[in-house]
Amino acid sequence: SCTMSLSEAEVQSARGAWEKIYGDAEDNGTAVLVRMFTEHPDTKSYFTHFKGMDSAEEMKQSDQVRGHGKKVFSAINDMVQHLDNSEAFLGIVTPLGKKHATQLKIDPKNFRIICDIILQLMEEKFGGDCKASFEKVTNEICTHLNNIYKEEGW
Repeated sequence: SCTMSLSEAEVQSARGAWEKIYGDAEDNGTAVLVRMFTEHPDTKSYFTHFKGMDSAEEMKQSDQVRGHGKKVFSAINDMVQHLDNSEAFLGIVTPLGKKHATQLKIDPKNFRIICDIILQLMEEKFGGDCKASFEKVTNEICTHLNNIYKEEGW
């Protein structure tokens, strides 16, 4: 059973919503990052190899941006598969949070930015219901990541 705040029905509809956007993980993951870098240019400072890229077009073509977009979507996909098993879910979120807090020193507000952009993209492509059914998942992810950051002394 799930110690997270999602009911069985919510887990199912969240998975359905995620499947739609994950069906094209590389392009959608890239679109999310490009939008983040464009709308929040300070986030580029964490990615030394993206720093020099100013145009969205250039970023879209970059193998590194595409690769990281795919990586972000794969990580979320792993979490989505384990929404009904909090131990497995935390087994994915915890090392990810620790790495971003301690090694990469990424400001945790960036997780919320990425999640919000994913929700925006879902709404644009698949409508408000799709976005609504995934919103709780992004809140879970961000809450858990923030807790890990607190434990790491942020």
